Amino acid sequence: MTAFLNHFVFEFKTGLRNSNNLLMNYLFPLGFYAMMGLIMTRIFPGFDQVLIPAMIVFVAMASSLLGLPTPLVEMREAGVFRSYKINGVPAISILIIPVLSTIFHTLIVSAIIFLTAGPLFGGAAPVKTLPFVLITLLVAFNFGAIGALIGVISANSRATVLWSQLIFLPSMLIGGLMIPISMLPPAVQPLTALLPSSHAMQAFLGLAYGQPTVFNTTVSIGVLITGLLVSFGLAIYLFNWDSKNNTRRGNPLLALLALLPYIAGIFLV
Repeated sequence: MTAFLNHFVFEFKTGLRNSNNLLMNYLFPLGFYAMMGLIMTRIFPGFDQVLIPAMIVFVAMASSLLGLPTPLVEMREAGVFRSYKINGVPAISILIIPVLSTIFHTLIVSAIIFLTAGPLFGGAAPVKTLPFVLITLLVAFNFGAIGALIGVISANSRATVLWSQLIFLPSMLIGGLMIPISMLPPAVQPLTALLPSSHAMQAFLGLAYGQPTVFNTTVSIGVLITGLLVSFGLAIYLFNWDSKNNTRRGNPLLALLALLPYIAGIFLV
């Protein structure tokens, strides 16, 4: 337990000292939040009602999708994981500690947004605090698991950018952050169920804000929980200690199984 805590503290401090991690965990999310608070709340009526949940989902995506995978790949390529294996560190610890560290940074920034959105930009507070907190934790863990899976299957740092953007960009465009899902064309709305951000926003709006939703919020919660478990389970199974090791436990294409909960969501929401 002591070794685990020491490793976690080291990872957490790295997120503050490393310039790239500091950018993705704090500067980029908070800068985007300030821009959205200043601009979107004035040009898009009603955005103040979703400012807090939308920015929390954005923070989770930025930290976990853009910030988490690359260090995992770089450590594997540098042989750090190989030294961990020699010293008996289990694979699950190697994955869960960076994920928990990233989640911790996400929650800190989320707390800043929650406390400042109202006074600074008139952001609406949730009507139910407990569901809001629980959904925030679920969203942070969900994207953390996806980020870990991307880091595990990516052959190099460039690949992490590709896989991350395949989720990040559609989430920004049609995932309910900038444009409500209800305003999208009817033919597009079911397809947004492929995105974790869509389920996150629907869960926030329905359960924490008491607003009408397009998706069944119970289904969205189930999809997020299942997606979290499948993504992290696959990350552990596909974990590779050494980039020079050509033999691995499973084909990286198995990571596509992480899509199954979201594909099922299309037919259930």
